[in-house]
Amino acid sequence: MPSVAVKLYSVFFKFLLKHRLQNRIQADESNGGSPFGVTSRPEESVAAVNPSFTDGVATKDIHIDPFTSLSVRIFLPDSALDQVQDTQSKAKPRVTSRSLDHTAPVDANSNNPISRRNSLGPTATAPTQKPTSTAAGGQTRRSSYGAITDADAHNSKLDGGTYLGYSPTSDNTRKLPVMLQFHGGGFVAGSNDSVANDFFCRRIAKLCDVIVLAVGYRLAPENRYPAAFDDGLKVLNWLGKQANLAECSKSMGNVRGLAGDLRRSDVHRHIADTFGASMVEPWLAAHGDPSRCVLLGVSCGANIADYVARKAVEAGKLLEPVKVVAQVLMYPFFIGSVPTHSEIKLANSYFYDKAMCILAWKLFLAEEEFSLDHPAANPLLPEREPMLKHMPPTLTVVAEHDWMRDRAIAYAAELRKVNVDAPVLEYKDAVHEFATLDMLLKTPQAQACAEDIAIWVKKYISIRGHEFSY
Repeated sequence: MPSVAVKLYSVFFKFLLKHRLQNRIQADESNGGSPFGVTSRPEESVAAVNPSFTDGVATKDIHIDPFTSLSVRIFLPDSALDQVQDTQSKAKPRVTSRSLDHTAPVDANSNNPISRRNSLGPTATAPTQKPTSTAAGGQTRRSSYGAITDADAHNSKLDGGTYLGYSPTSDNTRKLPVMLQFHGGGFVAGSNDSVANDFFCRRIAKLCDVIVLAVGYRLAPENRYPAAFDDGLKVLNWLGKQANLAECSKSMGNVRGLAGDLRRSDVHRHIADTFGASMVEPWLAAHGDPSRCVLLGVSCGANIADYVARKAVEAGKLLEPVKVVAQVLMYPFFIGSVPTHSEIKLANSYFYDKAMCILAWKLFLAEEEFSLDHPAANPLLPEREPMLKHMPPTLTVVAEHDWMRDRAIAYAAELRKVNVDAPVLEYKDAVHEFATLDMLLKTPQAQACAEDIAIWVKKYISIRGHEFSY
């Protein structure tokens, strides 16, 4: 059975959720929704971004759609800074370090290490050196995001500037897979920048060694179906656009570099909008590998992830260079008109009971469209397109004390019938959202779940020749 702390928190959580859902219904009746929408609620505890690697993961927020509130939070693990040793670098003596400045070159004449700067300021070898970098003309170089782009700087620290975060450089471009993460909250609550979701995404980014893009989709009832689903697909298309823009920018850099008027570190500056701001996201351009894309959905976010996966299958090569290689569905928000055994036995389970989830579906679906067998709610409909055999490998995570578990298990079974790799991980004494609310619940199953996800995901994101043992 779940611990006493989990039970007490569940009672408190359900009381607040019921009150907030009722308020949403009243607000929806009195006010019309705006297409711009909202991605977070005022009562949500928000984690501040940290664009440096002080805790192993750098984060930043990006608003990617001028017509809606759609945004993403990028989680970049410091493993992206690990440099691949080639034959040329092996020929030169270097002093290795595990700090953020990584390697310190040695002067060939004096055999003394050259002073390097780390994210905390000046190095110990040069205590009076200011943490700035200058170009040939003596002026500080900055990227379009306001960061110093010196090859020695992983974390910029400016005396009079405002951006203190990481800026990629041309000699530091280790590519990592990209994971799109869709948070839970019954389509009406939650956010990609909440404290709980931020904690979960940091853990996944470290364990899976991926760049996590946490999607801030529009919430209901301000924006009902299919707004959240469209936002998920829009982020996938945005990822492909970023990859293509990065390639164009790199090509422009190579052409201009022949004339000697462009530094390699300035590669991602050239494609800009009418206001002069860079359209190329530098972290993704330098470190993202969209050909190894994984979708991860939590609760109702799993419904969005499954929808995006289906649309990716339908699009096929039109999405290139983006390729969805796998998806992870964590306690999906599935339901249907014919109840399963768990929906009957566990209808009043912890955190999200069945009555409140039906209320959330009523807020998400338009009144004339409401049905528990809606395509967004029930994945086992016979007329489903595309066919299940074309779906990517799918890992399903379920909890023992979750009334939605049986339908998720049945969906995985249908995938396995058509030879799709679709294992199910069931965690004993666990409740809905046990892994993503671990910052509050502190359960041992949460860490184990994240590690199990990393083991399975690495089967599909490892580069050929370096496959992860499974």
